Amino acid sequence: MRPEAVTAMLPLLTETFGNPSGGHAAARAARHVIEEARDVMAAVLGCAPAEVIFTSGGTEADNLAIAGVADGAGSAVCSAVEHHAVLHAVERVEGVVVGTDALGRVDLDQLAAAVGPGTAVVSLMLVNNETGVVQPLDAAIDVVRANAPDAVLHTDAVAAFSWLDLAVATAGADLVSVSAHKFGGPKGVGALVVREGVALRGQIVGGGQERDRRSGTHNVAGIAAMAAAAEATVRDRTATVARIGALRDLLAERVVSSVPGVVRTAPAAATAAGTCHLRFGGIESEALLVLLDDNGVFASAGSSCASGALEPSHVLRAMGVTPEEAVGALRLSFGWNSTLADVDLAVTAITKAVEQLRAS
Repeated sequence: MRPEAVTAMLPLLTETFGNPSGGHAAARAARHVIEEARDVMAAVLGCAPAEVIFTSGGTEADNLAIAGVADGAGSAVCSAVEHHAVLHAVERVEGVVVGTDALGRVDLDQLAAAVGPGTAVVSLMLVNNETGVVQPLDAAIDVVRANAPDAVLHTDAVAAFSWLDLAVATAGADLVSVSAHKFGGPKGVGALVVREGVALRGQIVGGGQERDRRSGTHNVAGIAAMAAAAEATVRDRTATVARIGALRDLLAERVVSSVPGVVRTAPAAATAAGTCHLRFGGIESEALLVLLDDNGVFASAGSSCASGALEPSHVLRAMGVTPEEAVGALRLSFGWNSTLADVDLAVTAITKAVEQLRAS
């Protein structure tokens, strides 16, 4: 977490602990915190405060975007590389999944063929959570508007916030999901932007919070911390992207040059700064992860939500990567506070681990 987020959060865990849905002074103080955070999130996301819904994170925001708009079987469309929070939600309403190119970018011709007058919602992520590949969102939005003008366009921007200006990059989308833990906030809190005029049915009912679009007592401390992290991220984003992008490329170059049989899954120009995705020939990533973990490098084989799963990544399958090639996939993620020392540690640990596995 960013220190700004921790500083914002702590007093709300010990002092201002009122329920913001109440009417007494402690409740009003908590409600004021919520609305200040809503103003901040609206400013950084490029929307009006009333268009921000607070959620428990990216998964809930994605689920709400699909289930809250889809009005029947086949009415939802997404790409084959979406996070499972979107993919499974679309599959649940018997929606359509379209393919991608070799970098995991949505196939615009397939997208055009998949959408039409019966399409209620189209969901396309902005940055892939496994590979870091940036989607051609604006081009995809143009395709959807031309072929399904009444469809609602949702983008899962959870993996994008730290690296892209969402106020610009998601301006054409009707619904936008973000999650605090991806940009230095706490886990368990996120937001969904719902543009004015978009009809969204709440999926969690009860007290009618968030204008009846998401009931439940607010996570006041988490929401305040998310807003603080968002402000700090936007403030530092240009410098952070330049620094982290250089570190990410240095890591990839050093691993590729020092370890035989390594392939960088996507070129730097196609990806956001914070992800380094590599594939190791003749190595099973599960064994590699164990050795890296023992040496202080915490990585994953694919999505963090699917870590430990033995099946090859659905993202890599959609990109045309064979199961034999996908089995050696390694995802290394950078954060706002990553350093050159982290790169040095990772390169040493990876080189040592691969040598050990190949020797055995």
